[in-house]
Amino acid sequence: MSFVFKKAYDIGDLLQIMSILRGENGCPWDKEQTHKSIRKNFIEETYEVIEAIDNEDTELLKEELGDVLLQVVFHTQMEKEQGTFEFSDVVNDLCNKLIERHPHIFSDTKADNSDEVIKNWEAIKKSQKGQKSSTETLMAVPKTLPALMRSTKIQQRAARAGFDYPDMNMAMDDLKSEIAELEQAVAHADEKEIQLELGDVLFSVVNVSRFLKVDSEECLTLSAEKFISRFKIVEQLAKEQNIDFKTASTEELIQLWNKAKKECDS
Repeated sequence: MSFVFKKAYDIGDLLQIMSILRGENGCPWDKEQTHKSIRKNFIEETYEVIEAIDNEDTELLKEELGDVLLQVVFHTQMEKEQGTFEFSDVVNDLCNKLIERHPHIFSDTKADNSDEVIKNWEAIKKSQKGQKSSTETLMAVPKTLPALMRSTKIQQRAARAGFDYPDMNMAMDDLKSEIAELEQAVAHADEKEIQLELGDVLFSVVNVSRFLKVDSEECLTLSAEKFISRFKIVEQLAKEQNIDFKTASTEELIQLWNKAKKECDS
């Protein structure tokens, strides 16, 4: 093995290490991997970066960004072995994209604020990808995104095409209408209808969040964390009062929940 150990390594060393790990005498596990086999790893590493950001942990952020970079290098090495592209091609394409989509920096296009920057970016992106209709831009939103995030992007692109509610009040009215339709579906006890109508409710909630300029994905995350905090108190109170969740009445559980809410809000 031809590798020079150093006190400080750079991107070239990282590429060499990955090549060694995937090489003839490399690591059995690394050699067995494919794009699909480590697909979930990429997703997990990305979310761990987000957690480091949310926790404002710079040391952890540095580590997790390294793990994301590892995924980039790993997938790139697989393609290099097939003779399709390598890391330098990825970097080159990225640099070209950044230059082309920032004409207000690298050319003579004007963009005095962030809204104009985004508008120019989307127009250039649409042209480069050969998207001739607004429908094509909606279809280009990856199906693998979390549903709330994907819904937001779809709605934003539809809005940029001119298809949107004039204000938040109409978005809220639509939400109320969808809830009523869900109630009807529940009354009909139609599982497929319920699924569709519940999806419409969630999609409408995203619409409202967009007009309120809050991120639905982040809002739901905050609510999930809030629920866990309150549930922890509920469980403690139940233990103190010898109450079993499985046999307790609805009234008892509501009382415990309300006490937990007060404690959390105080």
